[in-house]
Amino acid sequence: MSIKDRIGALRRSSFVRSAGVLVGGTAAAQALTILALPVLTRLYSPEEFSILAVYIALLTMISVIACLRLEIAIPLPQDDAEAANLLALALGLALGSALLVGVCVFAFGGWFFGALGQPHLRPYGWLLPFGVWLAGSYAALQFWSTRKKRFPTIARTRMMQAGSGLGAQLGLGWTGAGPVGLLLGHALMAGAGGVNLARQAWRSDRPALRGISRAGMAQALRQYRRFPQYSTWEALADNASVQIPMVLIAVLLVGPEAGFILLATRAMGAPVTLLGKTIAQVYLSRAPEEMRAGRLPEFTTDVLKGLARVAVAPLVFIAVIAPPAFALVFGEEWRRAGELVMWMTPWFILKLLCWPVSMVMHVKMMQRTMLGLMLFGLVLRVGATFAAYSIAQIYIAESYAISGFLFYLVSLSLFLSRAGINIADSISILRVVFVAIFAAAAIATTIRWVFLS
Repeated sequence: MSIKDRIGALRRSSFVRSAGVLVGGTAAAQALTILALPVLTRLYSPEEFSILAVYIALLTMISVIACLRLEIAIPLPQDDAEAANLLALALGLALGSALLVGVCVFAFGGWFFGALGQPHLRPYGWLLPFGVWLAGSYAALQFWSTRKKRFPTIARTRMMQAGSGLGAQLGLGWTGAGPVGLLLGHALMAGAGGVNLARQAWRSDRPALRGISRAGMAQALRQYRRFPQYSTWEALADNASVQIPMVLIAVLLVGPEAGFILLATRAMGAPVTLLGKTIAQVYLSRAPEEMRAGRLPEFTTDVLKGLARVAVAPLVFIAVIAPPAFALVFGEEWRRAGELVMWMTPWFILKLLCWPVSMVMHVKMMQRTMLGLMLFGLVLRVGATFAAYSIAQIYIAESYAISGFLFYLVSLSLFLSRAGINIADSISILRVVFVAIFAAAAIATTIRWVFLS
């Protein structure tokens, strides 16, 4: 097939068009976030970023299980009425989870934040249940929109999240309000835009939504009980494996190290996460029908190869120039964050490849296997953090990055196997990855020595 034919085939692909819309919105939102970082690092100190790192860790671990993972099941049923009952369950659980967190913060917040070594978080404890409600509700509505393939609407909400979150961070930072600006801005980034998704669902899907009933919700809960039973703990273990080491570093190493890690993950990891989630949403909207048609291995291989060709090279390029670039853009005191980007890039690359294909575990109802994998990741990464703290504290952040790479290497191998991809196709995917890595590294190294040395 000629290059012209390949380009034409890509343009005709509904997957590529859908992914392009979401990636475009995500890229624009992330561009705003990255452009604002040099200003934020001058409005807030590394220590205030460390407070944000602990807040993000807590919010992420709670909000990811706020709906008991029933939101992921919304695209799976063939019947819209069944999916609508899952949506109602997920929204109700998001509200209930936020109320429960609010009660816990009110009753035990002072003791809890003190035990974490973050007493400065106590005045902002109300932002935790607020963020949980926003993030959980948005996740449920987003998966309903994914089911309906309303990717332009989702893309617009990504821009709304970035704009509202950055507006709060920049505005409150400018007034000298302290960490509340960072925390409130992050909560808005996690959940703003949900009203727009709800409005469109009510306007366009009222017949399906009228099918919501107590009996329907009970039936949906029984049908998809594996998600609360296994996926909830799997998601908690997955996020805990990333966030608990961050909290431990903030507690064990009092000072700016957690802030450096946060900036590194925000500059590189946040775009990877949002891009990975974007492709995963589109993958999940197509994977059930591809599996029923017997085309899941080919479909998954095509998605991974396309993702590797487009996304790996920019990550490697940024990693090579990161240390001097971070010092130049964010200030010399943030050079350490650029050094950590280099260590974290192998982890980011594998995470990006894993995210879409991990959905195959939900499509094939392999939640128990996913739970085992995430528990392995939790033990590996928390163990690596404690080991580094005991043996060589100065390398604790580096050990955090290496453990992430090892975990996603194991994960990718498992996901490829469960998607039915054979060894030859797996090698073909890795070949595309390594070509992109070597090409980008060579170009970035040349630019670094010529312009940044």
